[in-house]
Amino acid sequence: MRRQGPPGASAQVSLGALFAPRTVAIVGASPDSAKWGHILSQRALASPGDRTILLINRHAREVLDQPTYVSPRAAAAAHDVRIDLAVLCVPASGFVAAVTDAVAAGARAIVGITAGLSEAGTEGARIEAEALAVARDAGAVLVGPNCLGVVDTSTGLQLAHATLPAGDVAVLSQSGNLVLDLAGLLAERGLGVSRFVSLGNQADLGLVDFLYACIDHNGTRAVAVYTEDVVDGRGFLDAARALRDAGKPLVLLAPGRTEAAIRSAVSHTGSLTSAAMVLDAACAAVGARRVEHPTQLADQLEALRSPRRMSGDRVAVLTDGGGHGAVAADALAAAGMRTPELTGELVTELRAALWARAAVANPVDLAGAGEQDAASYARGVALLLPSDQVDGVLLTGFFGGYSTEQSNLTEPELAAVAQVAATVAAQSKPLVVHTIYPDSPSAEALRAAGIPVYRDVDRACAVLAGLVEHESAGLAEPLPVNAAPVTDTSYDAARALFVEAGIAFPAAVSVTDAAGFEAALADLRFPIAMKATGRSHKSEGGGVVLGVADRDAARTAYDDLMARLAPPTVSVEEMADLTDGVELIVGSVRDPKFGPVVLVGLGGIFAEVLADTACAIAPTSPAAARRLLLSLRGAPLLLGARGRPAVDLDALAELVARVSLLASAHPEVAELELNPVLAGQSGVLALDARVVLEVAQVPLVETVDPGVLGREDAVIERP
Repeated sequence: MRRQGPPGASAQVSLGALFAPRTVAIVGASPDSAKWGHILSQRALASPGDRTILLINRHAREVLDQPTYVSPRAAAAAHDVRIDLAVLCVPASGFVAAVTDAVAAGARAIVGITAGLSEAGTEGARIEAEALAVARDAGAVLVGPNCLGVVDTSTGLQLAHATLPAGDVAVLSQSGNLVLDLAGLLAERGLGVSRFVSLGNQADLGLVDFLYACIDHNGTRAVAVYTEDVVDGRGFLDAARALRDAGKPLVLLAPGRTEAAIRSAVSHTGSLTSAAMVLDAACAAVGARRVEHPTQLADQLEALRSPRRMSGDRVAVLTDGGGHGAVAADALAAAGMRTPELTGELVTELRAALWARAAVANPVDLAGAGEQDAASYARGVALLLPSDQVDGVLLTGFFGGYSTEQSNLTEPELAAVAQVAATVAAQSKPLVVHTIYPDSPSAEALRAAGIPVYRDVDRACAVLAGLVEHESAGLAEPLPVNAAPVTDTSYDAARALFVEAGIAFPAAVSVTDAAGFEAALADLRFPIAMKATGRSHKSEGGGVVLGVADRDAARTAYDDLMARLAPPTVSVEEMADLTDGVELIVGSVRDPKFGPVVLVGLGGIFAEVLADTACAIAPTSPAAARRLLLSLRGAPLLLGARGRPAVDLDALAELVARVSLLASAHPEVAELELNPVLAGQSGVLALDARVVLEVAQVPLVETVDPGVLGREDAVIERP
């Protein structure tokens, strides 16, 4: 990327030339209405304001009844001006020459519509690099190439395929057609575009640069991004965090949830961590919202205009029919939200406020009371929304339908809407409405009050999920650790690296001969385990022996290991007590875009079977690691389910944080893994360790199968 932080003074000048140019040159202006040179010439000439538009056509043909010039320099000289922005609609073969001529005419910003460079292989890369060097030498910035233009409605600049509606949402996109789709969806919601940038190849300016450019742009209140590749992951995190701090929500549409694992499965951690998971973790770290499709993107942008947010995932469902309530509860669960049972004084108040047939456990079902008493909707909202038992409210069902009828129910429902709006305005939690009458007068009145209204319940639930503000989202400050480069990936070295980071293991002695083995037996408590180390997969061929109960059994097992495998070393380890413990996997991988990522999962080596994992951008704090652990579906096991004792969650979170810090301190390490980690009532122990270097990516230690850790004299073989 061109910059790793906010643009400096010279870059800001160049961005001013991009978004607020006084003179624009369209290089490759064409009389052919099917060509970009014609379309963008037309857009430029029709844009409001008094900027000078210069059309460049090497044959000096008239375009759109306007004179043209053979080059930017000729046009600038004829008008005695300096060109601020040059838009290049030229073939790839003429791209370098066009950039050279543009900067010679004074251009400080260049938009490269030119396509075909990526398809041209090495020659295309050479052309792109040469053009970029020319631009940078002149102090100019380049958008693209292979992009579809720029728009800034605050300055009247419209240089895109279609005229975009004015508004306050900045749109940064790798897709042109998707922007047209989004613009229409925004317009339906009374929203519009402040700036649009087609990112193209991002040879110079990229997504991160334009995110920073939105921070101080007064015309932008929110940012929408469509990208297929976050090129600079850490830069994205910094820019997104700065946007959050500026109070400008960032909503990201990025395909790739079905993408395969980040790397080949060198470790369980590597195979369990996908690029989609990492991107979700990145968004969570900086308070950005990731959505699945353009409609959801527009919905979320609309909802985020309100200052009301959810501090957690608890939703009260208020409905006028049991069916709608049940469907809504399922839709909330699918969106990662909870519908907790209501208790105590709140239930008492609901029973007093609603008629006798109402169900008040959650969903709160008015059971047809609207036809008798439309104000019951307002009373329900007034009790639920302020309650400390919920973080937001979903109103779902028929409400809105009474105002569509010419009956004595119309005015009562509109009066209830006014009461609901007053309740919402008086506090900081969101109300979202799903109604089967989204175009009714009541629905329009709710929207006018800033309350989101949807026809589809899944859209309403997705919006609620997007309004959750995760507490203390962000990265931890790196702590002092031994950052000397890791070069030794042996099992003993892996354990030592983790131990130095403050992670506990069972007592162990590494031996190379029978005498050392006898000495180890004198120092360790039975039962013990033996691992044939120095092998790429130590369990292959029975390289792991577990549950050895006494000296005689130990000597027999050791002799058998040496006879069968002749390992250079054997790790002799005390067996951990698995009683009431919970086994997990804790590890990290180095993502090529976002750097180190920490992963946690239940089940140790069975994490792949259970598919219950979560990840976060490293380094992470113990508090954030605790939230990560509690996000697992099996978190009740950690808290003490079905009479089991709770594990030491603080110690477990501290271990996760230390792994994340260790990963952050060692860029030469591709993967770290503790598998399994045994969490108990009074602490945590790592039972196995693995380190994989970035270059070699060779696994060192095979993980012990926790399913047999309690069996005496067990010999483990894994195919």
